[in-house]
Amino acid sequence: MTSWNVVAAQESRDLWIGGRGPVLIFGYSILLSAITYLAATNQAMNFLEQREAVNLMVQIALAVGVLLTVVVSADTISGERERGTLEALLLTPAPRRAIVMGKLAAAATIWLACLVVAMPYLWVLGRGVSGAVQAAVLTLVVGTLVAVGLGGVGMIFSGWSNTNRTSLASGLLLLLVLFAPTQLPALPKTGFGQLLNRINPIGSALHYMSQVLVARRGWTQDLGYLISPLVIAVAAVGALLVAAPRLVRLTAGTR
Repeated sequence: MTSWNVVAAQESRDLWIGGRGPVLIFGYSILLSAITYLAATNQAMNFLEQREAVNLMVQIALAVGVLLTVVVSADTISGERERGTLEALLLTPAPRRAIVMGKLAAAATIWLACLVVAMPYLWVLGRGVSGAVQAAVLTLVVGTLVAVGLGGVGMIFSGWSNTNRTSLASGLLLLLVLFAPTQLPALPKTGFGQLLNRINPIGSALHYMSQVLVARRGWTQDLGYLISPLVIAVAAVGALLVAAPRLVRLTAGTR
């Protein structure tokens, strides 16, 4: 096995066998269960509203899945510094770039687990409109871009921060800034709002999925909205590879 695979395997064992991953996924499943129950018991639901319910579930699955990915990735380096386990990792022959890629791959498993958990809920809400499979594939493609990109940014915060609390707060603040514009329905109607929606990786991803699932547009009609998620994913991974020697160290990196 290559060194990044070894790091990813060990980090994944710590995440899932150590207990953090199952606890996060359990809370995630409780949230999806409550939302699915409320959506499925709406007696006034018609054909269009059912597609909107599927879209709502997809958006919540993406939002919470990305949140959990950022929380896990923000703990990868600064958390090991505080727990005193980073020294043992630095003594291994694994290159710094392999370490960051292995940690990012392990953090991405929380997103994949969120997607697997969301599948039964999408199937329940999508019965009769043939939207469950399309919604699942759409969430996998678009959500993975957003999760990898913002997870990489969370790892950069983790390497730069002196404490684990600082890295977690920085990651949550970033998500708050990105999610806030998506809750303003009047903003995308303006010229500035359209620009803001396109450069915001979360806003553009949610808009693209809504166009496919609710407006029933083709997958290739609004591909311009996927530029921002793709750019943030490539930029975050590239920045991690370049800054890996400065980030993976016993003291916090410098900006």
